[in-house]
Amino acid sequence: MRHLDPARAYASRFARVALDNIGREYPNKPDHVLQGADDALAPRTLHPVFYGCYDWHSAVHMHWSLAHLLRRFPDLPEAANIRAALSDGLQAAKVADEIAYLQQPGRETFERPYGWAWLLKLQAELDALAEITPPAVRWRDALQPLADAVVDRTLHHLPLATYPVRAGTHGNSAFGLLLTLDYAERRQHLALRKLIARKANDWFGRDRRYPAAYEPGGEDFLSPGLVEAVLMLRLVDGCSFADWWEVFRPDSLDLRAWLLPVQVSDRNDFRLAHLDGLNLSRAWCWKQLLPQLPSSLQDVVGKSIEAHLAAALPHAAEGAYARTHWLASFALLALAE
Repeated sequence: MRHLDPARAYASRFARVALDNIGREYPNKPDHVLQGADDALAPRTLHPVFYGCYDWHSAVHMHWSLAHLLRRFPDLPEAANIRAALSDGLQAAKVADEIAYLQQPGRETFERPYGWAWLLKLQAELDALAEITPPAVRWRDALQPLADAVVDRTLHHLPLATYPVRAGTHGNSAFGLLLTLDYAERRQHLALRKLIARKANDWFGRDRRYPAAYEPGGEDFLSPGLVEAVLMLRLVDGCSFADWWEVFRPDSLDLRAWLLPVQVSDRNDFRLAHLDGLNLSRAWCWKQLLPQLPSSLQDVVGKSIEAHLAAALPHAAEGAYARTHWLASFALLALAE
């Protein structure tokens, strides 16, 4: 029997919500430092590419969602609309305005690290899409100067970052490194990859008996411990991942905190809705870890993945804007090949 990609069942819904989001200017939550009255500008003026989706980083990863869907499902009914939307947004002149915004005083930390990492994840996706879709060459080339600016900022920032951020929200260092690593490996940027590997091992290589029972935080959309484990799966140095995991893994009681889906009490609340994202990002992490886990864990983790997906997928593309402006991207991560 032919294997059916589980993402296909949701692909059109995710495409439609992403298309709606990237063109929706309001409501909007700008991460914008005002240097004076002249800086009080509308989102579309400040960010001619990434003005939609409530905030800049969500606009970036909804663009990623569209590029990802177009690459995986080029026959989608929404494919023509996706191509038109990407052609309209990813233009050199508009990207130049995004770069000019970054270069203004007081914006050195704008969207660090989460927005930076998603921008590079988007560029890596456009690079892959360009191999099969000729128009994507134009989109990729238009966005490349902004990706270059983000890489330069990352290369400057990481050596200065003495300590990791272990939050389950946007500042999480391991998640930022993971998405940036995708770009570094896709583009064979050896200096960037080397720096990421060094920071990952400096920050996380000696962690012991991770206290998973301290998770989740009340507004988390990432599991700091699981994201760290996925990063080390790809970058652990000086030992095998199995050896690292044996030292890192929570004890049996704590481990249960990662295996049961979290409850979401109010999906209309912009921050409490993060917890649907946590269920999806946990599934994404466990799927990557599963083949490398001890056999004694594989059955229970496999069931946990299914439970986390069942808890969150029905809410990823419908309902309140609190979740629909961003959650489809995390669903696509969780349903990735």
